[in-house]
Amino acid sequence: MTSRKTPQTMKPATAAKKLGVYLEATPSSFQEGAVSRDELNALQTDPPEWLRDLRRNGPHPRPVVAAKLGISIGGLSRAGLTEPLTTAQIEEIKAAGPDWLERERATQAEVRREAAKVKGSEG
Repeated sequence: MTSRKTPQTMKPATAAKKLGVYLEATPSSFQEGAVSRDELNALQTDPPEWLRDLRRNGPHPRPVVAAKLGISIGGLSRAGLTEPLTTAQIEEIKAAGPDWLERERATQAEVRREAAKVKGSEG
């Protein structure tokens, strides 16, 4: 008797995180079912229009917003940005160049320098 291997699945929230998209902005069909490893791979290799649109325009989850602004997630919190932002909103913030953004970018740059220094001393 051969045993059938059941496909490994994940919750929609996990799949959305792996895809770098905001779960609440995905289609209800995505939010309501489990996502198999094969389905996730297919979404990553050949994203449907809704996924391409979300990645291009948002709304984006906090890790993506932070990366696009060049700051940490903690920096978003300190700035009072707790909601997902669209690409247009992120571009407006960049264009405005608020003081908090410059401070957070400087902090992030310092953290990266320190991490590089520590990593260099380990090798």
